[in-house]
Amino acid sequence: MTDLWLVSFPLDKTSLTSVEKLKRTLAKTNLASSFNFSIPDLKVGILDSLFSVSDDLSKLDTLTESVIKKTHQCMREVMEHSADKVQENALANGDHGMSQSAAVSPLKSYLQSLRVDLMSYMTKFQWDKAKYPTALPLPSLADIINKEVSQMEAELKSRAAAYNSVKRSLEHRLDGTLQTRSLNDIVRREDLVVSEYLTTLLVLMSRGRYLQWERTYESLSEFVVPRSSRKLYEDGEGGVFSVTLFKRAVCEFKAKAEQSKFTVREYSFDLEAKKQQEMKQHNVHKKEQYGIFVRWLKVNFSGAFVAWIHLKALRVFVESVLRYGIPVSYQALVLRTDKKRSKKLKEELASLFIHLDPTATTCKTHASCDVSELCQHEYFSYICYHINTNLLEIS
Repeated sequence: MTDLWLVSFPLDKTSLTSVEKLKRTLAKTNLASSFNFSIPDLKVGILDSLFSVSDDLSKLDTLTESVIKKTHQCMREVMEHSADKVQENALANGDHGMSQSAAVSPLKSYLQSLRVDLMSYMTKFQWDKAKYPTALPLPSLADIINKEVSQMEAELKSRAAAYNSVKRSLEHRLDGTLQTRSLNDIVRREDLVVSEYLTTLLVLMSRGRYLQWERTYESLSEFVVPRSSRKLYEDGEGGVFSVTLFKRAVCEFKAKAEQSKFTVREYSFDLEAKKQQEMKQHNVHKKEQYGIFVRWLKVNFSGAFVAWIHLKALRVFVESVLRYGIPVSYQALVLRTDKKRSKKLKEELASLFIHLDPTATTCKTHASCDVSELCQHEYFSYICYHINTNLLEIS
């Protein structure tokens, strides 16, 4: 399981020596790969206000990660019947096409390619000055991200609700109960008697009422054709029976049938043809809404991730100023490692940078502590933030 750590060290002579030693150690031991993470010169402002900014950024970090997770989960659910399309979506700032191995499921292939794309974005990160102007004070940059992410979250909720409403409506028509679903695949033309005076009704009932129906249906009206009832269909829910009677007795028959807990459903091929046409229109509408929603998810997943990484950069900058002081002088790196090597890497970093804070001790974590909690819940002599790629996992 690949993990990304965003770390920062001051540019004093001792730390620079430690950074170079770290890079040599990583190259020799393969504990991790390191990449420079370029953060532009930002406006520090009043030092006292940085503590408040730091707290705000921490809360915003949690919100943004949550929106990324919700967006990805929603995309997976929307595409549950179009798994082959999943691999083409949710790639942040990358090529949306990719090859697929026959041995790998579309969803798994998608997740793997998504991670590759996110790793590439992180290791080649460039600050978007047009979207997040560096001339603005830190609180203003945080406010831009906050508004952007909050709007995504609200729109995701409303768009998902609207799409699911359309989807449920169509599913209700296709896979509803015997009272609502299409009966075209059940009823044949020869099952119906239609003439100037006679008509055939369909009667729905639970399995427990079959015997009662056979004994009583002819008595529900004197105009029922004797021995005209046939069982046309049966499932776990119940059965569909036909009965032929004079048209003049339909109202009387329906009233007495309902009193006996039988449900009468009038049926004609013309009516069903009309319903089928309506269903086709609903299906076309659903496909249109599907395309619109998926495009929105693609764009906004990318946007949320871009905002998240810029937010991480802001946090590194603020913490570097608070920890290492001014003038601002630090180096940020992305370390790419995995769960197996994380403990050893942490020990190596602690040994190399203990001079930054000799009192810093890594607190013991519980065995159940996830790697994603590593940098958030332990104090280090250096600055470390974890980029949680595990949030893309589907349990």
